[in-house]
Order: sequence, then structure tokens, then C-alpha cells
Amino acid sequence: MNDFIQQQTSIQCPYCWEIIEVLVDCSETQQNYIEDCQVCCRPIVFDVTIDSGNGVELYAKTEDE
Repeated sequence: MNDFIQQQTSIQCPYCWEIIEVLVDCSETQQNYIEDCQVCCRPIVFDVTIDSGNGVELYAKTEDE
């Protein structure tokens, strides 16, 4: 288990295509959660994988993907 670390990451909203900044909690190696877009307010589904060096692999998709 990693120490509680948040990492800021840029993603493109799968609805409005705007680039937004999100904070990823690096304390869990596998995550799946929903967060609203800061621009269009639509729900983005995040699939996140954190490696042992706190590298973030983030996939953002719509609810119906």
C-alpha cells in the first residue's frame, strides 16, 4: 500500500472534449470511480491503475461505453 499521495493529471472529457485537470489518489493501485466534468458537468467514468513508482494510467470514458 502506498502512502496517501494525490497526483494532478490532465484528461480530455469524453463528452465536451475540453482538457480538464483531475486529482488522482495514488494510495490505491486499482480504482474505478465517477467524477463530473468541470466544464460540461456530465459524469465521466475513470479507470485508474497506479504502478509501484506512483505512475498513473488513467482511462476516461462515458457512462455508456
